[in-house]
Amino acid sequence: MLIVTGSVTARADTLERLKEGSLEHVRRSRAEPGCISHAVYVDCENSLRLFFFERWADRAALDAHFGVPETGEFVRSLRSLAAESAGPTIYETPG
Repeated sequence: MLIVTGSVTARADTLERLKEGSLEHVRRSRAEPGCISHAVYVDCENSLRLFFFERWADRAALDAHFGVPETGEFVRSLRSLAAESAGPTIYETPG
């Protein structure tokens, strides 16, 4: 199993659009083969920061996810709305 984390910090004027786009991305991603879980959270210490936590069955499923055109579109829109971003960071776990 793979765990993927990442974060993005919005500008004050882009937070709502970034939340909406992130939720659309999360909901779409959950339906992809090999997606165990996919979520986005608001940071309690910085309300402009969104944190992503994903679990994927294997590398093939994650690679397929990165190859979906909508994922690329989401990443491009995220970059245009963000003040800064970090990740993704990928961790491989047993099981």
